[in-house]
Amino acid sequence: MHRQIRALLDAGHEVTYLAPFTYFNVTPAMGITAVDVAHQAGLGRARAALRRAAKDADLLLVHDHRLLRALPYRRPPVVWDVRERVSPRLLARATRRHHVITAADVPEATLVAPGPPLPGDTRVVHIGRLSTERGVNELIGVAERLVPHGVRMDLIGAAAPDVRPLLRDAQRVGLLDWFGYVPSRHALRMTEGALAGLALAGPSVPGVPTKVLDYMGRGVPVVSTPQCAALVEGARCGMVVPLDVDAVVNAVLDLKEDPRLRADMGARGHAEARLRHHWPDHAAAFVARAEAWAGASRHALAV
Repeated sequence: MHRQIRALLDAGHEVTYLAPFTYFNVTPAMGITAVDVAHQAGLGRARAALRRAAKDADLLLVHDHRLLRALPYRRPPVVWDVRERVSPRLLARATRRHHVITAADVPEATLVAPGPPLPGDTRVVHIGRLSTERGVNELIGVAERLVPHGVRMDLIGAAAPDVRPLLRDAQRVGLLDWFGYVPSRHALRMTEGALAGLALAGPSVPGVPTKVLDYMGRGVPVVSTPQCAALVEGARCGMVVPLDVDAVVNAVLDLKEDPRLRADMGARGHAEARLRHHWPDHAAAFVARAEAWAGASRHALAV
């Protein structure tokens, strides 16, 4: 919404956005035509929603490979934006049938702050969806262990229904603050000045979480699980640890005790994000690619 759709709107295109707004308790942004769909809708319901929304579209852009099995039979050109680990066989099959965008074409990106504040020592943050597979139990465990050290945890993002009671209970007893869904620009500002940004995920979660780039773009040191090792270690902007409460707590406390280390990590992450992952540097190329595939005029409808 805040990168690709915003870039299309700024270029003068109309956008219809299909998403489970109600499920995540999200109010659609102004300027788009919103179509609310059920979370994890079956193929039949997904195909019907896509058919209605794409009726007059010049391009259909999907981000979930499962939707490739729910495409309407009569449809505009289809673009699959691959932001997850997929098998080479699936990627090759999709490339024969559709247009494909990978991170090599349009890099993962964020909105990088001009000059973020130095990381503090009293707060850690986690932005993004909260679920069991994305480490919510470990996050609560880490929060409990950090309280005696004067470190508070902020959780910023929607949560799966089955973990919401756990989060409410943890907040009720003072272990953390859970803010629920927060618009992206506000969420980014809320990360600034944090001791660390957490990215804890099991091996079943696909791709590199955008939250890692968000932390880097705000000059916040990253504590992540091995899924993000290449990015974090390559930029020397944080610590990579197992999905284990003790390991995460020890990493956070090491950063708390070493202001120079966290300042250096934050600065290196910010520099790397500004050089390679600042969305405005990639927006025009994304729009031009979409327009070429759509054969679109300036005011064409994109979905």
